[in-house]
Amino acid sequence: MNFELTSDQKMLAQTVRQFTKKQSPVERFRKLRDEGKSWDREVWAHMGELGWLSVPFAEDLGGFGAGFVEVAIIAEGFGKTLVAEPFIGSVVLGGMAMASAGTSEQCERWLAPMMEGETSLALATTERGARHNLGTVGMTAAHDGGGWKLSGEKVFVPNGHEAEHLVVSAMTPDGVGLFVVAADGPGVTRSRLKTLDGRGAGRLRLDGASVGDECRLGDPGATAAAVLERVLDCGAAAACAEGLGICQATLDMTTAHLKERKQFDKPIGAFQALQHRAVEMFVEVELVRSMSILASIAADDDDVEARMRAISAAKTKLATGGEFVTREALQLHGGIGITDEHDIGLFFKRMVVLNALFGDATHHVERFASLGSFAAE
Repeated sequence: MNFELTSDQKMLAQTVRQFTKKQSPVERFRKLRDEGKSWDREVWAHMGELGWLSVPFAEDLGGFGAGFVEVAIIAEGFGKTLVAEPFIGSVVLGGMAMASAGTSEQCERWLAPMMEGETSLALATTERGARHNLGTVGMTAAHDGGGWKLSGEKVFVPNGHEAEHLVVSAMTPDGVGLFVVAADGPGVTRSRLKTLDGRGAGRLRLDGASVGDECRLGDPGATAAAVLERVLDCGAAAACAEGLGICQATLDMTTAHLKERKQFDKPIGAFQALQHRAVEMFVEVELVRSMSILASIAADDDDVEARMRAISAAKTKLATGGEFVTREALQLHGGIGITDEHDIGLFFKRMVVLNALFGDATHHVERFASLGSFAAE
């Protein structure tokens, strides 16, 4: 299998790298966080102009028609400078759910403006006590004349506190359904939840919120459940790619610190014990890289078991390797590393959040072990 990027993919990676260096360094994320802002809509609109928000969507929907590898390239680049805009929450989750389950008319109404950077989307699936179980859906949808009334709560929704429209999973008489809910609609209450990485997430409360029949996406029952399973797997693969960017950035910051920081009149990187720890960090970064590449390729695989196996393996590797790299980076920076003034802690916090999103290590180890290719017959 050829893992070399194509010329177009290399150009995309270079464009993302130039953008993040000039227009979205870590200092911008810190400024947004300190001002209590989640992200910048002008920057989001610029991403739409660059075509990044339309990368995974089919050309007949107005998208770029690329594969998930291109999505991973963008997510990895964003991880290197902690780009705050909701690429995963809006494009990978809300957008891909819309594209997978929605009609062309629904995509024209809700997906097209997001691809242009005019609006953003969110996918609301997580409920209290669900523990990554898609079958646990407490949100209900009752048919009401020419529409539906939705009632229940969703928590820790990525971009749920900012999105104009939310794709909400709810239990209907014929199984799980997906509904588009306007954030400012009647019966909708949402608030911002604090998160460790400073980006925030949404808590959504629906009290008999009314939506029309045209707001229901896709076919009833199993189809919606299958869409959710695949979209959340894509979210996990994107999290692995962003985590890879974080790993590479923290490794680069740490090796630079080892060369610059002096003790006993010599750079601390001259001490063999610290060299060994830096090498261990490098090895883990390369392992995370390999698994992330595999996950991004598998995200487009129609073989469900192959996709689940690769993504669960990658997410588990991120939980161990990513945590190791960012923790070592903190320790090798010494006392300054645990202060908020230094950027290294921002990367560590984002890694913790990524490892919790879309299934933690325990969830993915159990899922991997349950697959037919691994479980004993």
